Amino acid sequence: MENRKNMKTLIYSICILLLTLFLHNSVDAQAVVDFETGSVFTAYNDVRIPGDSGTLFSLKDDLKASAKIFYRLRASYIFKSRHTLSLLYAPLETKSTGRFANDIFFEGVMFPANTDLNGTYKFNSYRLTYRYDIVQKPRFEFGFGFTAKIRDAKISLSSPNLYSEKANVGFVPIINFRLLWKIGEKFGLLLDGDALAAPQGRAEDVLIAATYNFSKNFSIRAGYRILEGGADNDRVYNFALFHYASVGISYTFKNNSKPN
Repeated sequence: MENRKNMKTLIYSICILLLTLFLHNSVDAQAVVDFETGSVFTAYNDVRIPGDSGTLFSLKDDLKASAKIFYRLRASYIFKSRHTLSLLYAPLETKSTGRFANDIFFEGVMFPANTDLNGTYKFNSYRLTYRYDIVQKPRFEFGFGFTAKIRDAKISLSSPNLYSEKANVGFVPIINFRLLWKIGEKFGLLLDGDALAAPQGRAEDVLIAATYNFSKNFSIRAGYRILEGGADNDRVYNFALFHYASVGISYTFKNNSKPN
């Protein structure tokens, strides 16, 4: 618990420090606040803990997972027109209920067959991203960068008499990208995300959305987000896929003052 608090405090402190420096020194800088919400659906969520000796089960098929409302918050700072620094808070927690036809060995606890069970899957994400716009055309923008991601994850099972959980807080470096095609003065098509694959596991969080600009400051979007990934080792086997029906709003604050 203390490690989680320390990492959250660190990433917030770094972001606040950098934003303060850029606010003080940048010309024609832009601060952007973004809110995203909608529904998230579990496509699959396969679990075996420990990874080398636990029982393989699904939090989607063996237990039943319900759709739920999600939200995400992002604060960004664009400086010198092509550089973007952003901080994202993306919580995710789903619940599953039901019974297993067989005994389930999960993180040191044996859950008997035909027992009412509750499953919880939590994957909260804190991300600090730097991106550089390689291409800036009137109708086309493309940026590439890196994301420092802190995951706060937990999988748990509980019955009326038993409880077990596997929790993990860790750091993951990810590649970030953003592509915007401006179809007209108001409309656009956005592809934005973080993704990386490695021998230890993989992670993809990608949005494709239609955008509409009400003004130079205010825009909305609607689209589809996919979140997928997992790990396979002797401690944990877990791969999950989530579908998001997403809507979002963004507001841009422009700073046209001269630097000191």
